[in-house]
Amino acid sequence: MGHKGRDNIGETVIKAIQPYIDNEEFQPAAIAKVSKACTSICQWVRAMHKYHFVAKAVEPKRQALREAQDDLEVTQRILEEAKQRLHEVEDGIATMQAKYRECIAKKEELELKCEQCEQRLGRADKLINGLSDERVRWQETVENLEHTLDNIFGDVLVAAGFVAYLGPFTGQYRTVLYDSWVKQLTTHHIPHTSEPTLIGTLGNPVKIRLWQIAGLPNDTLSVENGVINQFSQRWTHFIDPQSQANKWIKNMEKDSGLDVFKLSDRDFLRSMENAIRFGKPCLLENVGEELDPALEPVLLKQTYKQQGNTVLKLGDTVIPYHEDFRMYITTKLPNPHYTPEISTKLTLINFTLSPSGLEDQLLGQVIAEERPDLEEAKNQLIVSNAKMRQELKDIEDQILYRLSSSEGNPVDDMELIKVLEASKMKAAEIQAKVRIAEQTEKDIDLTRMEYIPVAVRTQILFFCMSDLANVDPMYQYSLEWFLNIFLSGIANSERADNLKKRIANINRYLTYNLYSNICRSLFEKHKLMFAFLLCARIMMNEGKVNQSEWRYLLSGGSVPVMSENPAPDWLSDRAWRDVLALSNLPAFSSFALDFVKHLSEFRAIFDSFEPHREPLPGIWDQYLDQFQKLLVLRCLRGDKVTNAMQDFVATNLEPRFIEPQATNLSVVFKDSNPTMPLIFVLSPGTDPAADLYKFAEEMKFSKKLSAISLGQGQGPRAEAMMRSSIERGKWVFFQNCHLAPSWMPALERLIEHINPDKVHRDFRLWLTSLPSNKFPVSILQNGSKMTIEPPRGVKANLLKSYSSLSDDFLNSCHKVMEFKCLLLSLCLFHGNALERRKFGPLGFNIPYEFTDGDLRICISQLKMFLDEYDHIPYKVLKYTAGEINYGGRVTDDWDRRCVMNILEDFYSPSVLFPEHSYSASGIYHQIQPTYDLNGYLSYIKSLPLNDMPEIFGLHDNANITFAQNETYTLLGTIVQLQPKSSSIGGQSWEEVVEDVAQIVLLKLPEPINLQQVMNKYPVLYEESMNTVLVQEVIRYNRLLQVITQTLRDLLKALKGLVVMSSQLELMAASLYNNTVPELWNAKAYPSLKPLSSWVMDLLQRVDFLQTWIDGGIPAVFWISGFFFPQAFLTGTLQNYARKSVISIDTISFDFKVMHESASELKTRPKDGCFIHGLFLEGARWDPLAFQLAESRPKELYTEMAIIWLLPTPNRKAQDQAFYLCPIYKTLTRAGTLSTTGHSTNYVIAVEIPTDQPQRHWIKRGVALICALDY
Repeated sequence: MGHKGRDNIGETVIKAIQPYIDNEEFQPAAIAKVSKACTSICQWVRAMHKYHFVAKAVEPKRQALREAQDDLEVTQRILEEAKQRLHEVEDGIATMQAKYRECIAKKEELELKCEQCEQRLGRADKLINGLSDERVRWQETVENLEHTLDNIFGDVLVAAGFVAYLGPFTGQYRTVLYDSWVKQLTTHHIPHTSEPTLIGTLGNPVKIRLWQIAGLPNDTLSVENGVINQFSQRWTHFIDPQSQANKWIKNMEKDSGLDVFKLSDRDFLRSMENAIRFGKPCLLENVGEELDPALEPVLLKQTYKQQGNTVLKLGDTVIPYHEDFRMYITTKLPNPHYTPEISTKLTLINFTLSPSGLEDQLLGQVIAEERPDLEEAKNQLIVSNAKMRQELKDIEDQILYRLSSSEGNPVDDMELIKVLEASKMKAAEIQAKVRIAEQTEKDIDLTRMEYIPVAVRTQILFFCMSDLANVDPMYQYSLEWFLNIFLSGIANSERADNLKKRIANINRYLTYNLYSNICRSLFEKHKLMFAFLLCARIMMNEGKVNQSEWRYLLSGGSVPVMSENPAPDWLSDRAWRDVLALSNLPAFSSFALDFVKHLSEFRAIFDSFEPHREPLPGIWDQYLDQFQKLLVLRCLRGDKVTNAMQDFVATNLEPRFIEPQATNLSVVFKDSNPTMPLIFVLSPGTDPAADLYKFAEEMKFSKKLSAISLGQGQGPRAEAMMRSSIERGKWVFFQNCHLAPSWMPALERLIEHINPDKVHRDFRLWLTSLPSNKFPVSILQNGSKMTIEPPRGVKANLLKSYSSLSDDFLNSCHKVMEFKCLLLSLCLFHGNALERRKFGPLGFNIPYEFTDGDLRICISQLKMFLDEYDHIPYKVLKYTAGEINYGGRVTDDWDRRCVMNILEDFYSPSVLFPEHSYSASGIYHQIQPTYDLNGYLSYIKSLPLNDMPEIFGLHDNANITFAQNETYTLLGTIVQLQPKSSSIGGQSWEEVVEDVAQIVLLKLPEPINLQQVMNKYPVLYEESMNTVLVQEVIRYNRLLQVITQTLRDLLKALKGLVVMSSQLELMAASLYNNTVPELWNAKAYPSLKPLSSWVMDLLQRVDFLQTWIDGGIPAVFWISGFFFPQAFLTGTLQNYARKSVISIDTISFDFKVMHESASELKTRPKDGCFIHGLFLEGARWDPLAFQLAESRPKELYTEMAIIWLLPTPNRKAQDQAFYLCPIYKTLTRAGTLSTTGHSTNYVIAVEIPTDQPQRHWIKRGVALICALDY
């Protein structure tokens, strides 16, 4: 049983052991008592037995189990196989699911990406669309920037040069220099854009727009000035006569706390210190030509570091220097002359108003008055456009910032997209508004264009007015004053339904309104000049006046070759030369030939009383316009040019422009206000005090008028008086401001500090002054000016003299009849003495300023002497009047001789007789002394308005001389006002000057060889003429060298090879105007000739010396050819003194007029010399009667016969039958004493035979002249 195993126990064995099992003894407990070892066997057998039966019972189950297990195994195998297949399927499914999930995930990812792409596409589309508008512009900007970058060297070089150098220049000169610089860039292959400009290179359009909103004019010059101011490294100094820059700076810097002060302010340095400390901008306004030296550290920016801080020393104080400090300086002077040092310390900027800038302002003003709706819309558009353009710039900057600062993909930047969308909408809105605004602006501008004729006319008027300051320093007018006149003209001019007619009405009213307002402040001699200038400038703008013809009218012309005078019996050489010069003008090319053909017709015009109204011969009357006929008249009858000018103005403007303009104090007062000073501009010998006192009485202000005559030490008193009057509403009258130039800045400050809101409305400030360049410009510009002149004409002077008298005074003398007669004579003498001056040197060599005070003292003395003496003391009366009262002003001996001789006609016993005649015609005569004051006034009013020369003892030709002088003075005045920008026949100003300089240079001879002259004519005791010749050669050589050198320097300066100095610039202006440059005059002999004639005269003088050198001492000397004729006369006396061995002090000349001509006298006289080349003025030499004779009509100058100057010892002057006639070098006669003691003009006096009393020729003003003025 043990070997077979428990599961293989057979039945036999079971049977065998059954007995034992059944035995009760075969129990483990029983056996245990016997044997422990058998106990285990018992237990094992019994267990096996039990197991056998259990196993036997279990075996089927086991078999079933085994079968089941086998089935199970089969099933398991099937199951395993199924599981395996399932696993494989599941694995496949899992794989598929994984793939599915992966596909789903990929799908979802793709869907997300697709969605993102769609979103990005949308955003990109938005971004692209948003930036597409900018793309083209940015692309162009990039291209432009690349182009600019490639050309930056040349452009920046030009811009830097512009900022550094061109500030002081006008627009014209800036353009010329700019063009030359660009040419140099091209020449030296420096890259630059085609047309580099300062504004294009450095200008910021938005900033420029803001400047313009602040008041900067729109014209190019003003914008350039703004850019120069922005980029200048030095402080800027604006030449700002119209205060344009001043107002712009004040508006631009207003929000920055601008400090404004003047050099005249007591605490200006303290104000400057505060501005420097706190970094505020400051404006130093209304400076003169010199700046306070205390400003030097500020101007030069002399800062330094102290304890880590930037400081500056101002005076004795070291102050912190704030980096934000800015300084501006302005001056109202229209043409200041600054030292070169000022130019190195400051950037000078010429802010003088340009025509285009003024036109734009005026256009705005006229539209504001005529169409305020349009102008308001225009102004709003300017502001809104600037604002919108700034917004567009801000949007662009924001977009660029977001693009540049965006991280990652910009299409994912939602904030950027939002900003871009919002920006695009805003930009589109703004651009639409800009387009609408631009179209509206175009529509407005089209309407504005219709009013351009008003702006153009007004601009012409303004610059005519501004130019007057070059004529007289008192003729100053502000832009503000002008604009007030302009606005009143628009408001008061006649309305019209038709716009064209309305514009004509405005222009007509405005032109006359300005003219009449200006005329109040013009001296009489300048009124026609101003009217003619207005008329001519208006016509020039319309193309009706040719520049070449205009220049000829003003300055004449030159003749390369002088042909023979076809009518010497009536046509002067001057007139013929002018005719030839006129023929050089294109429109007059055949005039000289036609003139010769029609001599008789032109002679009729010459002889006519009104030649300016006579028709011209041949085709010329129809061919020439009214202006061109002025040129013909200038040739033939210069004395009538002023009359023709009056007709010209009356025809082309209106007749009222030539009518007298009376100054009415009440009108002036009505137009004034408490802050506006009223200025009397005086002429010598006038005093408006009496008129003002009378007016004050009429206005019931006689007790509220305080007056003071300014002078040394009167300043504090005047200031206190003015301050008191401002508060109390009184009138203040400051007389003779020209005598207190040092106090004028204080007066200027007082006036500027008058507060319009606080000043008493009745306050007025009245000032009087002679013309003075020390008078403050600001007072003149903002004040109301009136000129005060003495009455013109003997009649007017008599009326003035007698208007101040009374019947009581006429009857107050013991000798009433004698007093009345002599009083009329004295008043006539006073008028005579005053009015003789208008005839120039024919009247008096020097125009003395006789006053009413001279007359009053003479009247007092007349009354006193008549009361005190039994007999009338004529000698005393003549001495006190002629030598003291009037003669005290007379500095020329020949004028004193004239005064005393005139006085003989008025202080003599014959004047006591009724009907005594003071003139040949008897018009001026004595009246019955029984008349009362009204009787005298009635007689005076019956006298002719225009003086007849006979009352002065002058020939009728004197009126011609006076009229000619008036004409050439008027034309000369206009010459001063000519701009350098004008061109002639296509030639620029510089080209004309260059041509003239080259022509003169070609004509000039080489200097005379002095050494050869000295060798040929050595110093000899017995021949002083050798020394005279050498001295003359030295003088002429020096003059020729000066002319040659200065002409060469000028030509170099015109080419830019040397600096154009102020002297060379003045010289160029003289050459252009056909006048002799001052550089030459300083080294030359006195002469009044125009440049062309002066050069010809110089050549003749040098030829005279050369003929002397080559041919020996001449038989007849051309005295006019001497540089210093006094030396020649002294040499002649010296020759005689040495020959006769007597003192030269005892020798004087005897004078003999020769019958022979210069060609007939072949040899020198034994003693003395023959002289020729003299001209008589005021008389003529009669070769038949061999004595002085009256001038022929219109014959102003005649040649004098040869005079023999014969040295005579101890000679006594002739008493009778001779006229002691002075010789002068030029027609001005007046001269100054030179260092040698000789007059620069007077030569000697000669005795000329006459059958008339000497006083006849003295009153005629007869003199001999070496050289005429043509």
